[in-house]
Amino acid sequence: MIHSVPRRERLASRRDHHATLPEALTKLVVGIIRPERLEAVQRELAAAQVFRLTVSDVLGTATDAAAPATAAQAYAGAAAGPSSVRKVKLEVAVNEDFVEPTMRAIVRAGATDHGRGDGKVFVLPLEEAIRIRTGERGPDAI
Repeated sequence: MIHSVPRRERLASRRDHHATLPEALTKLVVGIIRPERLEAVQRELAAAQVFRLTVSDVLGTATDAAAPATAAQAYAGAAAGPSSVRKVKLEVAVNEDFVEPTMRAIVRAGATDHGRGDGKVFVLPLEEAIRIRTGERGPDAI
């Protein structure tokens, strides 16, 4: 007779296992890039075996000469001031082994054709991740 462990017990066992792992085994890599660089960044991420990401349209406040000196722009139905610049925010939850390849992909593909970049990359510790469908937690949920 085959004995199987109930699903609830398997998930509880995983949670107990993750409780003993060192903190911040997962990271949240946040990239702020020009919208026209999104497709290039997605291709570079795919080449680095990173496929899951969240993309949001955001506004940044320009403080340097690179900011376009245009009239107010429309964003989400509201006018934004002339110092606001449309950007794309990428959020990528990755296991520790994928932090560096993810950062490199965003920086490399975020650069313009002239080799100059316009944006930022941040790496934050990710305290917990839960996959809603399965209940998996920690690195397994990524």
